[in-house]
Amino acid sequence: MTSMLIIEDDDTVRGLLRSVLEAEGYEVAVAANGCQGLARYRHWPTDLVITDIFMPELNGLGMIRLLTCEFPTAKVIAISSARRESKGLAVATRLRARQTFQKPLNMAALLNAVRYELVH
Repeated sequence: MTSMLIIEDDDTVRGLLRSVLEAEGYEVAVAANGCQGLARYRHWPTDLVITDIFMPELNGLGMIRLLTCEFPTAKVIAISSARRESKGLAVATRLRARQTFQKPLNMAALLNAVRYELVH
């Protein structure tokens, strides 16, 4: 079964992403911040990581940097609030996030990106 890790500090967004991805048949693990997400990935590497950029403790940019240095083949999709600084998504791309999305999320587009990244 294809596995995913969602790293998102907003309980509502995290729960929504988990529900949508599980309904598509994916095995989903979750974490509330970058520290938890990185620890979870080290214990249980997944096929894809979806991470928020702005989070407490270890933000998404720091997490992407550490994750892709330690696991060069890790696949990451970064998401961020449209209200926040849009530079974060550009930096995420430079840090090897494969795709980026602004909130509110277009779930159909995100699912298409997930499917694409899982086969490429």
